[in-house]
Amino acid sequence: MRTQVAIIGSGPAGLLLGQLLHKAGIDTVIIERKSRDYVLSRIRAGVLEQGMVRLLEQVGAAGRLHAEGLRHDGFDLLFGGMRHHVDLARLTGGQHVTIYGQTEVTRDLMDLREASGAATVFEAEDVAPHDFDRDRPSVTFVRDGQAQRLDCDVIAGCDGYHGISRASIPEAALQSFERVYPFGWLGVLAEVPPVSHELIYAGDERGFALCSMRSSHRSRYYVQCSLDDHAENWSDQRFWGELRQRLDPATAEALVTGPSIEKAIAPLRSFVAEPMRFGRLFLAGDAAHIVPPTGAKGLNLAASDVHYLSQALIEHFTERSSAGIDAYSAKALARVWKAERFSWWMTSLLHHFPENGAFARRMQRAELDYLVSSDHAMAALAENYVGLPY
Repeated sequence: MRTQVAIIGSGPAGLLLGQLLHKAGIDTVIIERKSRDYVLSRIRAGVLEQGMVRLLEQVGAAGRLHAEGLRHDGFDLLFGGMRHHVDLARLTGGQHVTIYGQTEVTRDLMDLREASGAATVFEAEDVAPHDFDRDRPSVTFVRDGQAQRLDCDVIAGCDGYHGISRASIPEAALQSFERVYPFGWLGVLAEVPPVSHELIYAGDERGFALCSMRSSHRSRYYVQCSLDDHAENWSDQRFWGELRQRLDPATAEALVTGPSIEKAIAPLRSFVAEPMRFGRLFLAGDAAHIVPPTGAKGLNLAASDVHYLSQALIEHFTERSSAGIDAYSAKALARVWKAERFSWWMTSLLHHFPENGAFARRMQRAELDYLVSSDHAMAALAENYVGLPY
């Protein structure tokens, strides 16, 4: 088999890249080690920046998003028993975010790709990129017991943090930066109406909490917990009780509870691998970087990577120019590090760090008090939250 761009991974990054290139007349094949149903079973965050929504509109995958997505013009910060509204629209000149689940984004892009006739190989075992430091790279895999090779001009590694793409790059060629946080998020998904029409980020003495949603009837709630804790230790009753204690009295009273559909603990980390290009292998999304979920930047960063990479590859194939692909890593990383900074700041501001003492807690409170009393500080928060320009 032969294609121009071999894309490893059929998550949102790989699928979006595939559609942008397909619209430009560039041939792609997506190789995915899991089944289609497995990929669609992953439940992830869904706070979309306007930049990502525009990319989905560009490829024709935003119809259901506009029909079912929830427009949010702000969110609340909760601390000291009071909620403070962050008016994104006012502070950013009318910008907003859209609540639409990552699973739904993936489904829409998969359906679009299938309708376009572009090739996707699911359940590919032993996927491995080869010779990407030379002019003729390839990807090998096993499908239905048969060894296969896909020759290509370029490989795009969109296969996540644990994927083979970054792991195939010589260790000496990459520099990694990492911060592992000393706590996790216990998340619960429940078929109950959200407690608020917009998100609530709570910083409490007992720890962080987040009130989010997937739709007008399905809610997603999180509480900070110990890294060595286990979801099995948390009954639904215990979770709802703990969440209520981290909310203000009025919000706690309004909280509608119900049986959990899903319950899991996710660790928090910041991670960046540099550069995001090695020869003819390009990394995008979680294959190159991870952010803590505070601030909802993971999926949106994948979209901005894909924006830069698609432009570079279109220029490369249509104009025979290497300028875009040579600049890709530096351009993408400039935005990655700004998003890493914002996610680190939000995490540091709202979580209880067990190793820190009373002074650090007072500094967090002083920062929050200053933030909600200053339009300039709130504008900086809002600008980052809605997404910096590409």
